[in-house]
Amino acid sequence: MLRKLTALAIALALALPAFAATPVNVNKADAETLAKSLDGIGLSKASAIVAWRDEHGSFKNIDELTQVKGVSAATLERNRSAILLSDDGVAKTDKSSKNKIKAKKAAEE
Repeated sequence: MLRKLTALAIALALALPAFAATPVNVNKADAETLAKSLDGIGLSKASAIVAWRDEHGSFKNIDELTQVKGVSAATLERNRSAILLSDDGVAKTDKSSKNKIKAKKAAEE
């Protein structure tokens, strides 16, 4: 019985759609759009992103988002593929972050 319940629970969990972040230009979007588009970013964090951008200018690379209070590295990684810095669809990551990602993947293998 327990085995059947476990199998059912796993099947239901896999059947539920995972949240997929919607691509968004963080250098142009307003707080409401950011909150609706990014996983783990509510209106408060989205407002902080807009405030940081207003104070410091456009984000030059995605990793700068971690300078915004409340935006963790984990939240950034969860949304990395949906974060755009321009309307051409190009997401930029600094070289040190690329090296960290490669090292993490190598360690996992």
